[in-house]
Amino acid sequence: MMKMSEDFLSSMQEAMHLLRTAGPLEATAAIQRALRDADERRGPAAPQPPTDASGAAHFRNGTFDGNRSARARATDASLHRHVVKEADVEDSGHFSERTYVNEAGTRNYKLYVPTGYRDAPLPLIVMLHGCTQDADDFAAGTRMNAFAERHDCLVAYPVQPKRANSSGCWNWFRPGDQQRERGEPSLIAGITRDVMASYSVDPTRVYVAGLSAGGAMAAVMIHTYPDLYAAAGIHSGLPYRCAQDLPSALAAMKGGKPARRGRLADGNDGPTVPKRPLIVFHGDADATVHPSNGSELVREFSAGKSPVDEAVERHAGGRAYTRRRLTASNGVDAEYWIIHGAPHAWASGSVRGTYTDAGGPDSSAEMVRFFLAHPRQGEV
Repeated sequence: MMKMSEDFLSSMQEAMHLLRTAGPLEATAAIQRALRDADERRGPAAPQPPTDASGAAHFRNGTFDGNRSARARATDASLHRHVVKEADVEDSGHFSERTYVNEAGTRNYKLYVPTGYRDAPLPLIVMLHGCTQDADDFAAGTRMNAFAERHDCLVAYPVQPKRANSSGCWNWFRPGDQQRERGEPSLIAGITRDVMASYSVDPTRVYVAGLSAGGAMAAVMIHTYPDLYAAAGIHSGLPYRCAQDLPSALAAMKGGKPARRGRLADGNDGPTVPKRPLIVFHGDADATVHPSNGSELVREFSAGKSPVDEAVERHAGGRAYTRRRLTASNGVDAEYWIIHGAPHAWASGSVRGTYTDAGGPDSSAEMVRFFLAHPRQGEV
């Protein structure tokens, strides 16, 4: 058995205190933090596995918190805080902080402008981070700025402040944050429009993507703003309105039956057919957000043509994965990437950011490819 250090015992005492004062979810989060710290003090097993980190993992007080696989070496956000702000060799454009305000509140965001930006309209990708992350961390882990530099795209990173959620998570499970022009969706859409008003953006090539809680919020955005976003990318996330409160959110994360979709204030029961293309990534060893959520995200596409599966074995040190291509009955495309043996983390992400896994397909590259192949078409 592991010999408990004084720090670990202190953490357990903190967890017991939280159990009495704040409830079991806060206590569980404290235990997870203690275990992560203990794993890092021990160091990685040999051979060293890919870094496993969750962008929005364990739920606490209605929020996700970090949770990492016991089989993978954890990468603590604090260890990378000093490097995530450094420019990558490939992302030599302008990365600046901006602020957006509307009736729902205030959100800061960071915007990457590639060196190739002139007057020609460029695509815009809106990236929604996972819990405990920020814009710099998420940009570093996904390497999305480097891809934006390569393909001449603008990238916006809205930031969820601690005042809105103690773990910095998007509140995807709250009914008030699942509706068009209300709550957090109005803020994210407002940031998107703010960039479009300030820069030359192709309105038919505006996309939204996210990890875990950010992925769940990306699902909210593509459902509530199909007139604004052309497609969405969801990594280790959950379906739109699969939860309406904390208990149903926890159940959805565990792979339970999704909450019944009640009628929202605007009378919208949710779409029965997808309105926009979707690319989904999910590890089938995800112990934080059950892999069934990935299947549920593309369920609306299953009524169309028969899916085409492509099993691919990665190079040495990588992971096998299956790409499933689907087309809904209305002709809208989807791709579902099942990453075999992968945990709750951004596939082929950089260790310069938190909550990444070195194996599997290059999810950032594949998202950009999928996005650029799917400009917005038709009215909704």
